[in-house]
Amino acid sequence: MNKMIALMLAASASALLAAAPAYAQDASYKSLTDKATADYKQAKVACDAHSGNAKKVCVEEAKVARAKAESDAVAQYRNTPRELGKARKDVANAEYDMAKAKCGDRTGTDKTTCMNDAKAAKTAALADANTGARAGTNVAQNPPATMKENCDAMDATAKAACMTRNAASSTKVAVEDSVITTKIKADLVKDNDLKALDVHVETVNGVVMLSGFVPSQAQVKKAADLARGVEGVTDVKNGLKVK
Repeated sequence: MNKMIALMLAASASALLAAAPAYAQDASYKSLTDKATADYKQAKVACDAHSGNAKKVCVEEAKVARAKAESDAVAQYRNTPRELGKARKDVANAEYDMAKAKCGDRTGTDKTTCMNDAKAAKTAALADANTGARAGTNVAQNPPATMKENCDAMDATAKAACMTRNAASSTKVAVEDSVITTKIKADLVKDNDLKALDVHVETVNGVVMLSGFVPSQAQVKKAADLARGVEGVTDVKNGLKVK
């Protein structure tokens, strides 16, 4: 009987240990999304200092910031193609609403062009989100084939070491994407021409995706050049639009 109780206790302890990382991730995810909501509410209150279309733009900018913060939380703690695709669509829709608001003060051809650009940016962003959802953007689940060794023909000891190296390589790729995104964001903040701009950065398998709106074509190019200069970047998909 004592042996059976010991086995049951051991099984219970193992289950608790297995559940702990998932619980910690859920708590971290909730903390980030709660902060995104709180920051949005605070920013929205601050928008009361404006009036008319300026207030509308302010509120939409706050919504974009919230959507991006929630997208970052998903990327860190809900990193599945379905969840990432939904988060990116939410960002694309929020950015589109913000872009439309920014077109509000314009008239005639200028306003038409502004609205068309906003719609084109949304279409491109949604296409990227759909492509990512179909292809899968969880790097740990879909590491590049070139990262893996063929372990099949090895003896037991060598095969175990080979499989460990492959697993480590997959983890390294996932970590590198996060490092690349962080480095690009830091470099954007350091650049005097780009630090105040609303540039969203995502990295998948070394491919960097830039989205958002900037004042000039020169800044579109500069942001892309900056991203290309970061170690580990294999390509840059530049979805930035001139507002």
